[in-house]
Amino acid sequence: MAILTSRLEDAGFRTIRFAYPSREEPMEDLVERLAQEVEGSCAGEEESVHFVTHSMGGVLVRSYLSRRSEAHRGRVVMLSPPSQGSEIIDAFANSALPRKVLGPAAFQLGTDPGGVASELLPVRFELGVITGDRSLSPLGSWLIPGPDDGMVGVERAEVEGAAAFQVIHATHTFIMNRRDVAEDVVHFLQHGPREYRPLFKKLLKELKSGAGTNAALTNTFGSVDLTAMSNALKGYVAPK
Repeated sequence: MAILTSRLEDAGFRTIRFAYPSREEPMEDLVERLAQEVEGSCAGEEESVHFVTHSMGGVLVRSYLSRRSEAHRGRVVMLSPPSQGSEIIDAFANSALPRKVLGPAAFQLGTDPGGVASELLPVRFELGVITGDRSLSPLGSWLIPGPDDGMVGVERAEVEGAAAFQVIHATHTFIMNRRDVAEDVVHFLQHGPREYRPLFKKLLKELKSGAGTNAALTNTFGSVDLTAMSNALKGYVAPK
């Protein structure tokens, strides 16, 4: 996350990188570690701090925020989170070597009802999720049905209650290093989700009616940058 951290700092954010021993401790202990880190590093700001996570970190932050009695006022962006578990964990649930390599916390992220992810309630904070559909793992993609990033299926990354959900052509391992991802993260933390959906619906209506010329679209949308809007909508999936 070093590259993304640097870009967040360039955008004016004070950042704290939270490292956790996922190969040594279960999720419950990691949640306690996170709580102590937030209380120690963000004293007085616990309810408004923003979080940016990758992979397991998304489930970790959801678990932490679910313990709080009041709704969190800060924003959260999750990159490639196994929000509904991963079939890869299911496949190796009874294998000793993968358990030793990945650690106890990872093996709490199966898709079964007993997994940590399935126990979490819909989020009570403003959340944006960005996940990928490009894989560098033939085995991972073979185990995961549908589009995936090599570790997590696109559908498994969805979070009930999220304000925005975006799919890009990126891999699980390197999604956080992309400049466009950093730009989207900064925008969400500063302003919340992009407000393109009403315009998008209007655009579709115009196109279906046959008003597909540049002149007609200009008359419909005025000074709106249609190219920018189109680029922002690539891979966008409206939350359910």
